Amino acid sequence: MDYWAEIVGQADAVRTLHRAAEPGVVAAHAWLITGPPGSGRSNLAFRFAAALIARTPEQREAVFEQVRARTHPDIGVLTTQKLLIDIRAAREIVTTAHYAPAEGRYRVIVIEDADRMPERTSNVLLKALEEPPERTIWILCAPSEADLLPTIRSRARSLRLVTPRPEDIAQLLHERDGIDAAAAERAARLAQSHIGMARRLATDEGAMQRRDRSIDLALSIATLGDAMRVATALVKVAEADASALTEERDQRERDDAMRSLGLAPGAAIPPQMRAQMRTLEEDQKRRATRSLRDGIDRILTDLLSVYRDILLHALTAESGGGIELINREEHARIADLAERWGPTRALAVVSAVEAARVRLTRGITPGLVLEALFAGIIAVEEPA
Repeated sequence: MDYWAEIVGQADAVRTLHRAAEPGVVAAHAWLITGPPGSGRSNLAFRFAAALIARTPEQREAVFEQVRARTHPDIGVLTTQKLLIDIRAAREIVTTAHYAPAEGRYRVIVIEDADRMPERTSNVLLKALEEPPERTIWILCAPSEADLLPTIRSRARSLRLVTPRPEDIAQLLHERDGIDAAAAERAARLAQSHIGMARRLATDEGAMQRRDRSIDLALSIATLGDAMRVATALVKVAEADASALTEERDQRERDDAMRSLGLAPGAAIPPQMRAQMRTLEEDQKRRATRSLRDGIDRILTDLLSVYRDILLHALTAESGGGIELINREEHARIADLAERWGPTRALAVVSAVEAARVRLTRGITPGLVLEALFAGIIAVEEPA
């Protein structure tokens, strides 16, 4: 089971997929892996894909390196950096589903963010799931089953992931990455059990500094002028964060792809391998167009954790109970705002942030989303 060691807090799911991928076992032709953001849906899907492709358990790690780099001939991936998955891309991936495996036991197609398929695109996939090729397996990833058409859900075996415990993530960071125990605990707590973000906060000092600055700016708002100033400043923070994340991820993916092709970093790419690298570069360019919006959403998620801390503090102050804050480092300011706002205003602010996240998904300019949010927070009446 060491192959699955990096999957945190999903023991039941790992046992299920480990058994399904064993040689000699006939696996279901379609799987739906659901779970909250940061629960490890994609990582689990690609590890499962590699285990299905590998002819023996001993080959799994080597196959996984190729699968992760998208260079194995038996892996197909449908994803998007847009708000919705394009129907043409779905038709192309469905066509490849009929190819026989080139090297492995199965051909596996992973659909990340399957919840981004509109109905027309979903119907293209539905036809493929109704008449599945014998040696092709589909793995769909989405936040919840409700995000997909019932007809698709009924044709896939569902596997639900849980939110990992912060202490489990902290332990992984400490044991796998050598992060100091206190720093690992703080990163896991502030990331709200999002595995990827926890690792980034623990290993990238710049990412933690940008988060701290976002919180500091948001808590400093007192006037409408502050609201407009902070909205502009946070867009710049998101741009810097998105740029750093994109550069790091792009380089890592390129290095992984080069390694899987048997090339040293920086080596010239042979003509017969250029198509694979070109596909990777095109995917990275498309992802860059979404990086700012993702950065704003990360900021809103962090702010939501602070405002929820304020709400809980206000509620427990009235009841006399104690609470565990996510943002312990901001306890003094959280306590002050909780006393001044009270539960009613704090709840209104939490609702305003959640509404801002919805607006962001609808394509509204990120700067306008933040300006409207902070102006709305200022406009919420002080309790009498």
